[in-house]
Amino acid sequence: MQYNTQREQLVMPEYGRGIQMMVDMAVEIEDREERQRCANTIVKIMASLLPSTASKEDNEHRLWNHLARISHYKLDIDYPVNIVPQEEVQAHPAPLPYPMKDIKRRHYGYLVEQTLDYAKTIEDAEMRQYITECVANQMKQDLFIWNRDSMDNALVAQDIDRYSNGELNLDLDHFTFEAVGESPLQPSDGGKKRKRKK
Repeated sequence: MQYNTQREQLVMPEYGRGIQMMVDMAVEIEDREERQRCANTIVKIMASLLPSTASKEDNEHRLWNHLARISHYKLDIDYPVNIVPQEEVQAHPAPLPYPMKDIKRRHYGYLVEQTLDYAKTIEDAEMRQYITECVANQMKQDLFIWNRDSMDNALVAQDIDRYSNGELNLDLDHFTFEAVGESPLQPSDGGKKRKRKK
């Protein structure tokens, strides 16, 4: 008995090993006309295996390109569509630059720091206080998600003062935090399932 793990790895597993074997056999056919007929038949079978919702032209183009790819671009036939070159298919996109930011408190994130920096530049005292309070609510929500035990109003006020170098402050005597929403990671019942009443 031979397991699939012992066989050659499939180029496109979605078509199955049967299609892979048919394509491998087609590559070995010496007569060009017979090879072309075989390729046409394989594409029809591929279309029946994976029906596409795309338009007929798009679907046909995709199937012939898949056929070329499964054959490792060794199938010498007259393709009815333009085949994407192997180099282009196998080319990897350039990695995206990842913005590395120095975050003071990772559980708050970079946007909280950025917003507090922006709040310091606002001249209108009422608007500056409003933004500070909005950020404070977000910070408490972040603490709830990160670690419920550290969710403390005084800690949020202290962190705002520290972030802004004393330029922004949260008066806990006159400010009431919004209700903190339930985190999908830490349900309010502590992960315990509620028992149904009989």
